[in-house]
Amino acid sequence: MPRTVTAIVIVLALAALSRSGEVLAAEIMTPLERVATTPKGELKNPYADFASVAEEGHRKYMAAGCNGCHGGGGGGGMAPPLTNPVWIYGDDDDTLFRLIALGTGKLSPDDAFGKLGYKRKGSEGVVGPMPPFGEVIKTDDDLWKIIAWIRSVYCGRRPDGGSLLGQPGEVLLRYAYAQNRLI
Repeated sequence: MPRTVTAIVIVLALAALSRSGEVLAAEIMTPLERVATTPKGELKNPYADFASVAEEGHRKYMAAGCNGCHGGGGGGGMAPPLTNPVWIYGDDDDTLFRLIALGTGKLSPDDAFGKLGYKRKGSEGVVGPMPPFGEVIKTDDDLWKIIAWIRSVYCGRRPDGGSLLGQPGEVLLRYAYAQNRLI
């Protein structure tokens, strides 16, 4: 009798693990699938403690080629710096995810981003459309980790809530970002 109970417990445990693995696999999607299945305003980064995955996010940022336009440290180049205190489309999770996945302007397929009602809220010295990365970045989890890294360099969302501007070393930081070097 005890062997039967032990066997049943093992079978139930394996079934539970199998099911939870299926649920986890079903939750991971491509960025474009996530955008298509989630209503506007409901995308939330699962990494509230963005600093915990920022380093991995930076590796994914570099691998996706984001540094080609935004610089290796996010300080800009032919695209706006990610370190600015204000972003022209906003800084909430949903907007950032869709902006990166769909792109903007003439580079957004069928102007998908614009058709969702996103409008520029400001202006930037470097103006140009963002190409879509929804097929370049393989999973929504990868994109969330990239956004976590972006948050780690973005003035408005640093863990301490403050900007590095006006702090000791500001000139060195400005130089490093201008040279696209991460300190």
